[in-house]
Amino acid sequence: MKKILLLTLLFSQLLLAQKEMKHEVYFETDKFEVPPTEHNRLLVFLSEIESIDIAKVSIYGFTDDRGTDTYNLKLSQDRANSIKTIFSNNEFDESVITNVDGKGKILLKLVKENDLSKIRGLNRKVEIIVSSVFPPKPKDSPEIVNAKKREAKEILKGELKAGDKFELNNILFKTGYSKLLPESKEILKEIAEILIERKDIYFTIQGHVCCTKNSRDAIDRKTKKRNLSVARAKHIYDYLAKKGVSKRRMKYVGMRRKFPLGGIPKLDRRVEILITYVGESH
Repeated sequence: MKKILLLTLLFSQLLLAQKEMKHEVYFETDKFEVPPTEHNRLLVFLSEIESIDIAKVSIYGFTDDRGTDTYNLKLSQDRANSIKTIFSNNEFDESVITNVDGKGKILLKLVKENDLSKIRGLNRKVEIIVSSVFPPKPKDSPEIVNAKKREAKEILKGELKAGDKFELNNILFKTGYSKLLPESKEILKEIAEILIERKDIYFTIQGHVCCTKNSRDAIDRKTKKRNLSVARAKHIYDYLAKKGVSKRRMKYVGMRRKFPLGGIPKLDRRVEILITYVGESH
């Protein structure tokens, strides 16, 4: 009996420890396109959940009480789908989105409000529920990080030939941006110093993105353009040029999502170096 009570208590504590975040997106009458202000609110929410180890995401669409049941079910599903599309366009891992369901109308009595128009406005929505993994996934130890760091540096210092390609390990980007994560800046500085010395190599910087459908590029949240892989490659190009690497030795290109690695999403938000020519140092 004591064991059963202890197990029940532990299970309850695990459920409480699992963090859950919610967000609602509101729509105009008969519309499933996300209004600009709601889109911006959603992007803020995506930024808030970036650092969470996510177990699952549920997306539920709703309508107000007007319209037929068939119409409302379709509209609510379209609203849920539009939110999922925004997740995808902003490099969100769709594999954790377990539900994308249109629930149809919400009954008026479920909302505590006297103004009928306000009630209907509150019912035209999508609910997003994000549940975190518990316990959180372990992060790479300093030893593993340093090993990856040495790998890129050692490759650059060793023998290279045209066609060689390698990832700039631990050069990682903020979701939806070409901005580097803080821990990547010191590594990039060290790589720049090596490339300044290696005047014999010419290379192309290839940018990649995560999680988009049909190998499309992701949307750069800063510029609102669908060219995030290009922006990431150019960010590295500009940095290296600023540090003193000759521009005539470098090119940059966006690879969209043609070559996902199949691991955790943040590793697809990456940059690779393709060696295009190796000549004599001069």
